[in-house]
Amino acid sequence: MRRLLDAAMRVFADRGYHAARVDDIVRAARTSHGTFYLYFANKEDLLRTLAIECAQELDALADAIGPIGPDADGARELRRFLLSFFTTYRRYGPVMRAWMEGHVDDREVSHLGVRAFTDIATALSRRMHEAGQPADQATISALMALLERDAYFFVSRQIDANVDTMLDTLTHVVHRGFFGGSLRASA
Repeated sequence: MRRLLDAAMRVFADRGYHAARVDDIVRAARTSHGTFYLYFANKEDLLRTLAIECAQELDALADAIGPIGPDADGARELRRFLLSFFTTYRRYGPVMRAWMEGHVDDREVSHLGVRAFTDIATALSRRMHEAGQPADQATISALMALLERDAYFFVSRQIDANVDTMLDTLTHVVHRGFFGGSLRASA
């Protein structure tokens, strides 16, 4: 089953969710159609399984966001979170793109994506509020859009940057812009 799930992620990344076929996934997993249908009713069922895994990881990530104050400790916690977020995005990027681009017809699967990103937004909003920064809906929406698009462009290799350099830059921008960090604390 894991081989099929991993193969599906590769196929979805290469072809997109809608263009991917069960035959492509089976071929990439080097298994049979019978094995596929032993575990999944169809391609949508496989996506649902991946979406549940992804949502669970994002929920755990939201629960693990520590305090992000304007000091150096806050900057380090933010960078730790960003690294975890980008790592999760790298692994589940095709699922997240399917959510973000509205390619998922299954309402349950779509709801998983909305809930997972809302949980992260809520956790970041709480941390911004604790840091004494405005955490209104427009601000949180801007932060989440920044994080998701940066992750998308980085994972899809449309940003040609070293991981550490990219994380340092994003940490600096987000820490200063959303958490009131100083130049010294973000450095």
